[in-house]
Amino acid sequence: MHIPDGFLSTPVWVSLDVAAAPVIGYFVRRTQARFDEARVPLLGVMGAFVFAAQMINFPVGAGTSGHLVGGALLALTLGPWAATVVMTAILVVQALVFQDGGITALGANILNMALAGVWLGYWPVKLIGGAAARQRAAVFLGGWLSVFGAALLATVELSLSHVAPNRPLFASMLGIHAVTGFIEGVITVAVLEAVARLSPRFVFRGEQVES
Repeated sequence: MHIPDGFLSTPVWVSLDVAAAPVIGYFVRRTQARFDEARVPLLGVMGAFVFAAQMINFPVGAGTSGHLVGGALLALTLGPWAATVVMTAILVVQALVFQDGGITALGANILNMALAGVWLGYWPVKLIGGAAARQRAAVFLGGWLSVFGAALLATVELSLSHVAPNRPLFASMLGIHAVTGFIEGVITVAVLEAVARLSPRFVFRGEQVES
């Protein structure tokens, strides 16, 4: 899912880089002002877990790869604002240290995984979570959407950059990420239920609202 250097056209990656910087700056200020200090240890643990999970890559085609995103998992343990900041930090380290994702494509990868991936993972739980069965279904849907939505955005960006014929590109990217999204949904449900058993206050419920 990480887009490497050389695959996005200059107008696409420049536009996304320019847009990402002030948006993430706002998220950092918002997180600093509202983040519960009691969650700081969890922030480190979940950030490390997602970082490790993202290192397991599946080849997709057209020079891209797919993997578990972890956006829903971060959003539902840290809250979506802090989760966006943590995911951005993960993407920056991966790009600068591990060459996983391009430097010029960092804005696109932040948009796809730190913004769309996190918030698409959060909103199903906020909107439809409630009773245990509904909560579990909403968490699963959030996990699936976080992957599929990020993959859809990446595919659109690659399409705008004319890196491959549209039909094979969309079929390959979205088909594989529909499957990996299913896997992510299952893992997200399992991990959140484990966290809730250890400390229920570390899991965001459907009735909780972050404004």
